[in-house]
Amino acid sequence: MKQLIINADDFGLSSAANQAIIKAWREGILTSTSLMVGGATFDEAVKLAQENSGLQVGLHLTLVQGRSVLTHAEIPGLVDAGGNFDNNPVRAGIRYFFLKELRTQLRREIEAQLLRFKESGLPLSHIDGHLNIHMQPVVFAIVSELMARHGITSFRLTRERLADNLKVARQRLLGKALDAFIFGQLARHCQPKLDQQQVYYTDEVKGLLNSGKMTEGYLLEALENIREGVTEVYFHPGCLPCAELRKWMPDYDHQGELAALTSPRVKEKLGRLGITLRNYRGEDKSYV
Repeated sequence: MKQLIINADDFGLSSAANQAIIKAWREGILTSTSLMVGGATFDEAVKLAQENSGLQVGLHLTLVQGRSVLTHAEIPGLVDAGGNFDNNPVRAGIRYFFLKELRTQLRREIEAQLLRFKESGLPLSHIDGHLNIHMQPVVFAIVSELMARHGITSFRLTRERLADNLKVARQRLLGKALDAFIFGQLARHCQPKLDQQQVYYTDEVKGLLNSGKMTEGYLLEALENIREGVTEVYFHPGCLPCAELRKWMPDYDHQGELAALTSPRVKEKLGRLGITLRNYRGEDKSYV
């Protein structure tokens, strides 16, 4: 059996992202989303999620290119005076790995994000990370401890088959090869701990290598390479114009990704290939 979890990241980043995610849920194939609890439109996102109770919501852990939940005074090594994390994910990841004095601050902020989510009253289904920061080794060590404490049983284990992606889109060959290698290694590091804690993860995650360009044309071809088991595919849909989306992701085709999620052609192909939709709870979604 071939099953897909279709997730939208960055819920709560902006009203334009929120609107697109709800449209993709109501009219398209979306089955879940991941909430940025430090996002400017967090409260709006929570209200929308409450109005659409079938939409499953997880935590989009944010430790780079975003705002913190705690104040600068509480985590001075992680954010600037305005509460903003480093915009450079590589630099941030290196700092988090080598500066041991930051680990206590990281733990405080990660737990604060978990608590803010739980205080919203929404059921927390899964955890992933903005720019997949949740798999950085120091961050993962903290997350794995807190998952056990807070009863979180699903995790995005990001790794994607390079060969399958290149059958569809051969652009950015070197960058894709590097991303596939790095996250393959990170997944091998995370997997034993997840297995030990009996935390669920899918057989593969698609969206890493074509991030921002998960368009209808790409998706129609990529569906041909879906393997047996459960695959998560993640998107970044948005309604333009939106200054926040353009600020952080100027090269992303947000409207193209929304169009892919609501495409009748995609729905038809899912049916023809016998692929079912589900969420992390295991609940199926009809797309007819």
